[in-house]
Amino acid sequence: MLLPFLPFMLIVGVCAGVCGRAQAQSEPITLLEDLKRVEAARNSGTPTPGPDGVKAKAEAMALRAEAYLRGVQDACGGWAVNAKGPTFPAISGLVLQGMLLKPGSSEKDAAIAAGLAFVISKQQEDGGIYDQILPSYNTAICASALAKVGTPEAKAAVKKALAFLRSIQYGEGAVTHEGLGESATPVDKDHPFYGGVGYGKHGRPDLSNTSFWVEALRDCGVEPGDAAFQRAVVFLQRTQMLEAAGGMKVNEMEYAKGSQQGGFIYSTSVNKDDRGGGQSNAPTFEETLSDGTTASRLRSYGSMTYAGFKSYLYAGLKKDDPRVVAARGWIAANYTLEENPGVGTDGMYFYMLVFAKAMDAFGEPSIEVKTAGGAAEVRDWKADLVTRLAGLQNEDGSFRSIDDRWMENNPVLITAYALIALREAAQ
Repeated sequence: MLLPFLPFMLIVGVCAGVCGRAQAQSEPITLLEDLKRVEAARNSGTPTPGPDGVKAKAEAMALRAEAYLRGVQDACGGWAVNAKGPTFPAISGLVLQGMLLKPGSSEKDAAIAAGLAFVISKQQEDGGIYDQILPSYNTAICASALAKVGTPEAKAAVKKALAFLRSIQYGEGAVTHEGLGESATPVDKDHPFYGGVGYGKHGRPDLSNTSFWVEALRDCGVEPGDAAFQRAVVFLQRTQMLEAAGGMKVNEMEYAKGSQQGGFIYSTSVNKDDRGGGQSNAPTFEETLSDGTTASRLRSYGSMTYAGFKSYLYAGLKKDDPRVVAARGWIAANYTLEENPGVGTDGMYFYMLVFAKAMDAFGEPSIEVKTAGGAAEVRDWKADLVTRLAGLQNEDGSFRSIDDRWMENNPVLITAYALIALREAAQ
């Protein structure tokens, strides 16, 4: 068991050892005191009315989730570590993000320090933070976590990670990294890959990775006017199913011709060879187009729409920008926390994660939505989120798997997603 306040660099050395299940990490005094307050809200499925009641319920649930995650932390400091490799440092990064969102938390906490050291131990010579695979996904999430602390080691790691992240964006300055499989390549603005970031295994960018990448740049202090964000906006527009809005051309791709959905799809392309045809994880449907005709179109869906919506805001677009307004309109028409709208239970916890972050970025405590009958209704999104998650939390603080797609049968991953969402609701 790692001792409280074990020096950070000593923990780095520990991370070079064999990974296995550690004893539960304990945060000195404060976590134990907080946990004493959990029981009052433990069995209540619905938060006490009012913002303070919702926040209290959210934090009580978050503390239970955090206690579970502390109990399953591996001896090397990470979470859900595959000792035989490759592993996903991003899972550890997500857990750390959730922990560090708690006011007063810091690297002085032994569990957090060990997690940070594990993440830094996975930084490669090129600056990326990954273990053989998925360099963009892992690096972006880990950089966002490291940016929340101020240790010299974290700052140095963030600086190198940020340079790596800039290099893997499709655009004029993309750098081909040897050994990463299908690396990003230099392309001009007319190319459907322009501005995006991908996993590195399909040879094309996607909105999921691009949204994590945009968030990482923001968390690392990159200003909205930066050229990297401007390139990203080009890709975001091409994944928004919206030909035009407010007198401006938004998406010129053929698959968006006449579309007025306002929501987002997964990518501009299926793979490196099938380019420019668009890709959605939702089924196609017959859409009424702007000229009144109908045609089969790619369907926008929940998690990608919230990912695109928050990415626009992180990139500096204002609330009254026609692209943001259109995305907000899709959200109003498809508001739910019972499913990931458009794809059912697929990626449900990821959906709740991006829902919470997007709503927080928008900055409003409530949201006007449309009911099934078409009437307007004002919803307290935090209360809705907390109520939904309350019905899914297990006795030990972890969360129940709803679906196994996109690794959502991994209890550590989905509990980390839920922890971040709850901490956003607790603010």
